[in-house]
This record gives sequence, structure tokens and C-alpha cells, in this order.
Amino acid sequence: MRNQEMLLIPGPTPVVDSIYDALAQETRSHTDPRFAAIYRNAIEMTRDMLKTDGEVFVISGSGTIAMEMALVNTVAAGEKLLVISHGYFGDRFIKLGEAFGIEVDVLQAEWGKQVSPNEVEKKLDNGNFKAVTITHADTSTGVAANLDALVPLIKKHGALVILDGVCATAAMEEDMSRTYGDSNGKIDVILTGSQKAIGVPPGLAIVAFNQTALDARSKMKQVPAYYCDIYNWIPIMNDPSKYFATPPVNLIYAYEEGMKLVLEEGMEKRYSRHRAFGKAVRAALEVYGMKALADEEVAAATLSCILYPEGMDDAAFRAVLAKKGLILAGALAHLAGKAFRIGHMGNTTEQMLEKAIQLIGETMNELGNSVDPVEAVNCFKRTVAIVS
Repeated sequence: MRNQEMLLIPGPTPVVDSIYDALAQETRSHTDPRFAAIYRNAIEMTRDMLKTDGEVFVISGSGTIAMEMALVNTVAAGEKLLVISHGYFGDRFIKLGEAFGIEVDVLQAEWGKQVSPNEVEKKLDNGNFKAVTITHADTSTGVAANLDALVPLIKKHGALVILDGVCATAAMEEDMSRTYGDSNGKIDVILTGSQKAIGVPPGLAIVAFNQTALDARSKMKQVPAYYCDIYNWIPIMNDPSKYFATPPVNLIYAYEEGMKLVLEEGMEKRYSRHRAFGKAVRAALEVYGMKALADEEVAAATLSCILYPEGMDDAAFRAVLAKKGLILAGALAHLAGKAFRIGHMGNTTEQMLEKAIQLIGETMNELGNSVDPVEAVNCFKRTVAIVS
């Protein structure tokens, strides 16, 4: 990669040269047939990845735009939404729903833990919820949701399943054709962004609706949106030569290349790689006396929130690593200064993560700790080999 730094944060993630090359191609008109063909191919590859029988939307915007598009096209003002939150980004659905007059209820887990399915069932038994949001991997905590437990439970109660895959899509299984629990147990909406496990620069919002979610939209006469109204985008997604709002031409070039790389690797192989990287990073950092916020059985494959040992200075630690070319993210909310977050997803390689483990150990020693980088790197290698 031509990158001069290792960007191991929970997103944006490292970009490979072929994606940079695609991004740098000549900018063409958004109505040019050559661009339309690329856009169409990118949309179809997204459909293949998520396996939806409905519509896929690839538009200019962030993951927040994707969240908004998913919500306003399925839940109307005055209807009830249940938010299952495993951290900061799950909580974002609360304000988002309230902004559109939706009646929001929430189940918030202790940071580092999962919401109990029993609690979810109690809420669903006592409320007539139109939809339930789940954050597949919360970027603030590194906690993964248990879709096998939650999806059939939600569908049994007749609610739509809206899955926030921003920090999971293309790395953790999200299959809209898959049945969870029974014949009706399918994910209805998946939303994500371009800059995390897909490994493309930020700027694209990606949303997939199945037929059940599209039926929900058809029953809503009007939605409180213009740009985010899927009815304005369906004609363009079906024929990208048409116009509604100007797409980010060069970013679509890059996204098409990113999706080619995702599908060429193969989804099962990709899921396995991410599981191995996540377990190996956490095991290696434990050699340094660093503990993941999330226990292994609930930890995400894409990122980890790592608690510092006693006496570590967060700002000094990450500043020294940045000078060495390794960029890590600070923790959010009440964990700020007490933990850091490391991404291990997308185009990140085994060699990059080995180097990161080594640099972290060397930096800890420089800051007055006594740790063994060689043993930590060997632990990383052993764990990758076992899990893979």
C-alpha cells in the first residue's frame, strides 16, 4: 500500500492502491454511459453481498445518512421504535427517531455487555413496536449483537429488523436471504458506510431494503424527507443513467473496486479472516496487561476497545505511536482517557497488525512499562493460525 501510516482506527480504514487508482481516474459526467455502467455494477455487487430480494441504495452521504434513510422510510411519526443499544452509536438512534416524531423506547446495555434477549422479549411483549434497531458492532465498545437470538425474537412480535452494519458489513455475516429461527426471521434493512470493513474512503451511505421493508414504505403516504426518501432513489438505482442528485463519481469508481475485492476474497473467507484478526489482537494485547472492554464471547470481529493498565497516559501513548506511523483511536464518553480503540478490518493485513502489536509493546516500554513485544507478536501469530 502507498499509505505512509497504519490507520488502525475503527474507520476510516486502510485503502489499498487499486482503490486509490480507481479514485484517481478521470472524472466523467454522472450521466455518461461509462460511469452509469460502473455505478450499476457497484449496486449489483452490493446486492450480491447482502443477498436482498428488494432494493439497494448507494448514495453520497455518511453512515448517519444511511441511518436516517433506514428509519424515515419504515417508521412514521407517532409509531413506536425500540432501540437495542450496545454503546454510543446505538444510542444515536434515540435522537434520530425523536427528531422525526417517532416514539422511541430503548434498552441500553452496560458498556462492554450485550442487551439480554429476555429484556428484549419483555419490551416486545408490552409494546406495539413498528421496528427495532440493532447495531451489529458498536464502534464505541467493540460489542457485537447476537443476531441469532435477536432477529427471530423481533420478527415473532411482528416488528421490522433494522440492522446498523456500519462497523460490520463485509466483515461479519449479514445475509438478508438467511432465515433466523423460523420462516419469517429475516433482516429487513441493513445500513452501512463505505469507510469501514469495505475499505473505501468515507463518503458513501449504503442501505438495503427487503420486500417487507419496501411494503412498509408503500403504506406510508409521505415521509419527512426529500434526499432520504427511497422513492426518489429507486429509479436511479434501477437505471443509474437517470438523475436525482449528483453522485460522487470518483468515489463510485473506488467503491466498485472495493466491492470487487470483497467479493473476490469470498464472504466466508472474509468472515473467517476478521474473526481471526479480532481474537488475535485481543489475545496479543492481553500479554501487555491490556484487557478488552468486551468479553471474547460478545466481542466484534472488526474493532476492539482496549482498557489501559493502571497508570497509562492515553494522550502520550497514542501521540508516541502516531510519530511511529501507527494511528489508534481514543475511547468515547466515560471511557475517554481510560481506553483506546483499534480497528482490525477491511484491507488491514496480518503483517500490519503484527507490526502494530510490536510498536504498542515498544511504546509501552518507552513509557515506563515492562512488557515483552516478542511474546505478544508470537501470541498474535499463534492465535491467527488457530482461529483461521
